[in-house]
Amino acid sequence: MIFQPVLNPVLIALLCAPIVALVIWVLVRPSQTAGYRALWAMRLILVLACFAMLLRPGIPGGTTQSLATDTDIVLVVDTTASIVAEDWGDDEPRLDGVRSDVQALVAEYPGARFALITSDAAAELRMPLTTDTTALLGSMEVLRPEVTRQSQGSSIGVAAALLSETLASAAESSPDRSRMVFYFGDGEQTVQAEPESFSSSAKYTDSGAVFGYGTAEGGPMRVTSGVLADTGNEYIQYQGADALSVIDETNLETIATELGVTYERRTAESAPAFPEAPTVTTNYAESGEVGNVTELYWVAALVIMGILGIELARAATLVAQLRRLRAPRNPSRKGGVA
Repeated sequence: MIFQPVLNPVLIALLCAPIVALVIWVLVRPSQTAGYRALWAMRLILVLACFAMLLRPGIPGGTTQSLATDTDIVLVVDTTASIVAEDWGDDEPRLDGVRSDVQALVAEYPGARFALITSDAAAELRMPLTTDTTALLGSMEVLRPEVTRQSQGSSIGVAAALLSETLASAAESSPDRSRMVFYFGDGEQTVQAEPESFSSSAKYTDSGAVFGYGTAEGGPMRVTSGVLADTGNEYIQYQGADALSVIDETNLETIATELGVTYERRTAESAPAFPEAPTVTTNYAESGEVGNVTELYWVAALVIMGILGIELARAATLVAQLRRLRAPRNPSRKGGVA
C-alpha cells in the first residue's frame, strides 16, 4: 500500500484531528442513547473516510494496456458528381457507403494518424495528418460533391501528385512510421486525357486498399449545389434522360496496381476487408509496470457518499416532521374583540 496525498499529510492531519477529537468527546459523554451514539459513530467514520481519501491510497504495480501504433493513413476520396450516384444499397448515394467504410476503417486502426484528400476537378488536402478521428468523421459527414454547374469533367488521378507530396512529407518528418493509403471512388474517368499515375506514391506506401463503389448498371445522380442541406430532387440529364454513372473497375484496379495495394469492390451487403497494419508498427504495450498505481481512493469516496445520503435522508425526515407541527389556535371569541 502506498499513499499519494493531495495535500501535505501534516496539513491533512491538522484539518481532521480537531473534528475527530470533537466527535470522540461526544461519543464518550455519559447518558447518551444508543441511537445517538450510533449517529455520531457514523460521523466519525465519515471524517476518517475523508482523511483516507485525501491521502489517496493505492496499490503499486498496476498495469494498463494501450495500443501503440506508428502508422500514418492517408484517405483519398472521390468527390466528383458521380460519388452521389444512387446505386449503393437501397438506391442510396455511393457517398453513404464511403462514409460507412471510413467509420469502420477508423475503428480498425485505433491510434493511427489520418489525413484526408478529396479529388474532383482538383485535389485538396482537407485534413492533414492527425490522431483526431472526431475531426475526420466530422469532415466526412459534411463532405459534399462538386457543384454540378461547375463540373467540366475530372480525372481519377488528379490527386496523384498531392498524395505523393503528403506521403513524402510524412516519410521525411517521421521516417520510423509506416504509411497506408486508401482510395475511395468509382473509377469513372470523365475527361479525354489519360489519368495521372499513382506509381510515385508506391515507394512510400506499405499497405492499403482501393475501394470501388457503383454498379455496372449505373445509378442516377442528383444535381448538387454545394449547400450542406441540399435536398433537391432534380437529376443530372443526358440526352433527355437521367445520366447514369457506372463503375469502372479496370481503372480502379490500375490505381491499386500503381500503389501496390489490393482492390475491393464494395457493396452494402458486405463489410470491407481491411489489410492488417504493419506488425512492426502496431502492438499492444503494457504501460505502468514500474511506478504505476491502482488507485483506491474511490472506496473511501463511496463510503462518504453513502453516509451523506443517510444524513440527507435524516434531515429530510426531520424537516417533514417540523412541517406537520401546528401552532395552537386561539379560541374563537364571540361578541367582538374583548
